[in-house]
Amino acid sequence: MKGDLSPEARALRQGRGAAEEAFPRGAWERVISSLILHSTMIISKTPCRVSFFGGGTDYPEHFTKHGGAVLGTAIDKANYLAATHFYSHLFDYSIRLAYRQVECVTSIEAIQHAPVRECLRWTGITKDIEIDCMAELPSSVGLGTSSSFVVGLLNTLYAFQGRMVHPLELAYRAIEMERDVLGESVGCQDQTFAAMGGFNLIEFRTTSDIVVHRVPLSTERLREFEEHLLLVYTGIRRRASNVASKQISKIGQNSSRLKQMRRLVDEGYDALASGGSLARFGSLLHDGWVVKNSLCDSVSNDQIDATYRRGLEAGALGGKLLGAGGGGFILLFVPPERRGAVTRALGHLETIPIQVNAQGTQIIHNSLAAATEHGIRRTLARYAV
Repeated sequence: MKGDLSPEARALRQGRGAAEEAFPRGAWERVISSLILHSTMIISKTPCRVSFFGGGTDYPEHFTKHGGAVLGTAIDKANYLAATHFYSHLFDYSIRLAYRQVECVTSIEAIQHAPVRECLRWTGITKDIEIDCMAELPSSVGLGTSSSFVVGLLNTLYAFQGRMVHPLELAYRAIEMERDVLGESVGCQDQTFAAMGGFNLIEFRTTSDIVVHRVPLSTERLREFEEHLLLVYTGIRRRASNVASKQISKIGQNSSRLKQMRRLVDEGYDALASGGSLARFGSLLHDGWVVKNSLCDSVSNDQIDATYRRGLEAGALGGKLLGAGGGGFILLFVPPERRGAVTRALGHLETIPIQVNAQGTQIIHNSLAAATEHGIRRTLARYAV
């Protein structure tokens, strides 16, 4: 019975901090190692994001000099990762990965999937693990899926080790992983939305000082806002870091435009929080589209421009090139009564329904945390705890 749990067992279920205090020195690691060897399975869920204003100001190359901020939201489309322990000495491989491809390798160095390879190295896991990757949406579409993957993978691997890391700390570590270890040309908003979730105004002060402000919106206001969102897939896949690297190279000459995009963050926040007509928000999105399009010639193209123009002509109030631009998804802001007309005007292009204010990365299954009292007592007895 739950009420009969020993103090150590109760601490184990409460998490790492309580357990480390309850167990004698060194016993915690032995307990966790033993429990991991008994059918550990972790499953995580990590959201993608949609940003409305401020994208581009979240690059350290800009915000460390001028400050930066983004207004956006985590959405209900997510990446899922499962990590499972297996007895590799009974197999001819020690690590198994399943994504678009399947890799069965005997060492970390042999892994082709760079983010998985480096996250395993980062966390010190070298064998006895299978990782399965699942996603609701493809990568390279402007919704922060790559950073969502890294945040979710780190969260999963830490949970696999019986460790808990604060969501904002997860974001910092994912930023370091992507920018410094993997060498990707990415900003800092995607990791923060993936880790923290929510509908936020995020301030970027330094690479170690990111402040998340929740946007105070009622349930009714959120639902009204969602009814205006139309996510449109252009059908164009591109590698975001390639587009972003061109934009980063022009950050100096685009300083005034980026500052203008930063001001739109505050105006967009006011338009939302004021409780007035959302038409103002749509108009601001159009202003942001024009400014972002002027940053670099790779942000848009004739196909994207034509899609946006058709949306406006059919009744959209504004729109947003998501991510670095160049393809993927675009967001149209459409009054509910014009949604049908806009959808028809887009012809064959796919549209995806979304909900905002999604929860940040979370462990949705943890067989380690669900260990039975019998298993806990047996492990404690084994180590004379």
